[in-house]
Amino acid sequence: MSLSSLIPPGPGLLPKWILFVSSLAIFNSAQNYLTTTLTARVYNNAVKQVNPLQARTFGIWTFTSAIVRFYAAYNIHDKAVYDITLWTYIIVLFHFVSELFVYRTAKLSAGVLSPLIVGGLSLVWMVSQRDYYLGL
Repeated sequence: MSLSSLIPPGPGLLPKWILFVSSLAIFNSAQNYLTTTLTARVYNNAVKQVNPLQARTFGIWTFTSAIVRFYAAYNIHDKAVYDITLWTYIIVLFHFVSELFVYRTAKLSAGVLSPLIVGGLSLVWMVSQRDYYLGL
């Protein structure tokens, strides 16, 4: 089995992007179980609130999103999977925007900008390509 056989088949870059984002989320999940250092960079305005329990909870939520996105990368034409995956990006954007502007546990930094950019780009991309991938 070659590495290229693991890449989602079919036209377009969206499934490949979703697989890449899923892979990053798996790494993020693992690091949340091993240390709070990177999590503290995200919630940089409330570092004292970052603890192993909070990090593991965030890690399992991130891992769940990774599984959904991984499945979507290979089943991009399934409407239910597509829509659930789209919702994972809405949820991540809601979470980080609320942490920035409502709860103020985060300040604008690379730790917060990264999920906002990836989540926002992915959401816009999925909404704009929905008809194409679902054949609507």
